[in-house]
Amino acid sequence: SDPFKGKRAVVFALPGAFTPTCSSTHLPGYEKAYEEIKSLDIDDVYCLSVNDAFVMRQWGLHLGLAEEKSSSASPLNPGNFQQVKVLPDGACLFTRGMGMSCTWDSERGFGERSWRYSVVINDMKIEKLFVEAGKVIQNFGP
Repeated sequence: SDPFKGKRAVVFALPGAFTPTCSSTHLPGYEKAYEEIKSLDIDDVYCLSVNDAFVMRQWGLHLGLAEEKSSSASPLNPGNFQQVKVLPDGACLFTRGMGMSCTWDSERGFGERSWRYSVVINDMKIEKLFVEAGKVIQNFGP
């Protein structure tokens, strides 16, 4: 089932788990503002990154996100976090579909990653899109 069907959700995307800005500011900022975001008629908040589910879960735990205790983890929320849910995009399919795939500086060894953006999705349709300023080095999206 699609997590956005019949719901109003915020998805924010970032270059990578465990990276400095994403770890110190980006995800923690959304976690801190979670209740305020939910008060704007938002059902769910997702953090998307071009990482696998295992990395995303460990990153969430490393950042101290509160994990729900249940016997079954959803593939879309591998850490079962209570507030901001992590959304792994290991094959970069969602990111490419959004046209936000890019290549960062080669000395970082990142390869293909996501540009920073946030989007409000209302019943599987984009309601609002906010994109970080700057120049996308190489875009692999449509």
